[in-house]
Parts: sequence; structure tokens; C-alpha cells
Amino acid sequence: MKGIYQWDGARLGFQDAGAGPPVVLLHPTPLDGDYWRPLTEDLGGVRAIVPDLRGHGCSELGRNLPVGGFALVPDAPVLTMAQLASDVLALLDHLKVQEAVFAGCSIGGYVLLELWRRAPERMRGLVFVCSKPQADAEASLARRAANIAQVRAEGTGALFDGMAKTLIGATARQRHPEIVAELRARMTLTPEAAVAVQAGLAARPDSVPTVATIDVPVLAIAGGEDSGVAPAEMEVFHTAPGGCEFHLLPHAGHLAAYEQPRKVAALLAEWLRQTAG
Repeated sequence: MKGIYQWDGARLGFQDAGAGPPVVLLHPTPLDGDYWRPLTEDLGGVRAIVPDLRGHGCSELGRNLPVGGFALVPDAPVLTMAQLASDVLALLDHLKVQEAVFAGCSIGGYVLLELWRRAPERMRGLVFVCSKPQADAEASLARRAANIAQVRAEGTGALFDGMAKTLIGATARQRHPEIVAELRARMTLTPEAAVAVQAGLAARPDSVPTVATIDVPVLAIAGGEDSGVAPAEMEVFHTAPGGCEFHLLPHAGHLAAYEQPRKVAALLAEWLRQTAG
């Protein structure tokens, strides 16, 4: 079922399908909830709740985003992790879901960490796919500022063309070259949304201390060909007191769940059976 709910100045879209324990799946940027489709087709026995994050897919960005949170581009609107977490909690309330397992890739994982700070009682387990708790390093902050300048000058085309290649691992590009065009077609953010997302990623807090408070089971899946999140950065999830099951997919890039959906679905299904059933 596809649906729309109104929250905090925007119409936000989601998909809700299947029967079983609820699992909320938060996609990476600049994609939308369709990122999880290959995985959910292989993952049975759960209720898959898949929002389009604000500004992505069929979800509006809304107006009156805060400005000034990204020091290198002080006039940029900022789509904060706090805003995205509030949107997800509003969706759970809309669907009358009290608690769930949550999975996130990239920015989706950053939102999970904000959700944990805000509403840990609603989270039965956390799954991080190619996502890390560390804040941006200086080089990453400079790159985000450059991305914003590029989008403001040229639009999103060149930036997204590059991301469609660099976010996908070399193995997937070689074995399934059509994957680049498939994912590029899902990168539909407006320039305004792309700027706000880049600023929000830059402004996100260091969540390493948050990991040390996570007392529910954690599943962490890293990609050996991920150019954005190093597997070593994800090792920090081992410090979570609820325990962490860690897997490295040597031939997967940043979009591992789309590149290897059956593998990731199998890991998630077994972890759910053992720890969050």
C-alpha cells in the first residue's frame, strides 16, 4: 500500500506492505524508498514500512527549513537529522505502530541514531547498512560545500551523474552495468532539496557517544568497495552494549542492499530470527 501523510508543513509519502513484525527501512540519498524494493522482494514474514524521506521521491521538502547550521555555507537551508527523525516518528503515529525494528543505509542510518536519542523505547533493533556514527571530517565538509556550489551553479545533473557511478561498487558496475542507469533514474531531488540535504549531512552530530548507549541488538553490514563509509568506521558499532553482529560484503559498494539484495535480505532475515523475533 502506498500512502501520504501530512506532517510539519509537507506531504510525505510511504509504502506499507507485508504482514509480520514491522521493519522500518530508511533509504540513502539521493534515492528514494524504491532503493529497498529488491531487498523487500526477498524478505518475507515482515511488515515493511518504507518512507520516502522528506524532499525525496514523492515526499515534499516543505518550507521554512532552518538556515545557518552549516558553517561553510551559512546561507544554505538545512534538512536536519532531527527533522527527518520527527517525520519518521510521525509516520509511526500515523500508522499506529508503537515499536519496530529499524534499518537505514547512509543518511538512513544517521537518522536511526537521532531516533535512538529521541525515542529508544520504540526501537527493538537497529540495522546499519553502509552507515557510520562519525561526523563529517574536514575533507568531507569541504566536498559538501563544493557540491552545494555546483548544484547552485549548474543544477543537480552533473552531481547525480557522478554519484550514480561512485556510490555503486566496481563489482556491481562490472557485472550489472544497467544498475547505474537504474539508480540514476531514481535521483530526482530538486536543487533546493539537494542543497538542504548536503547541508544537513554536514551539520549532523558526532554519534559515536550515542552508539555506547544502544542497548538493543545491532546488525551492521559494510561494503568492501564503499568509497564513502569505510568498514573500519562501522566497527564502532561493536561498542553498542546490546551487542553487534557485523558483516563485511567484500564486493559491495555504498548501495550494498541494492547491489546484493538477496545477500543482505538473507543476513537481515537470519538476524531478525535470532535476535528480534
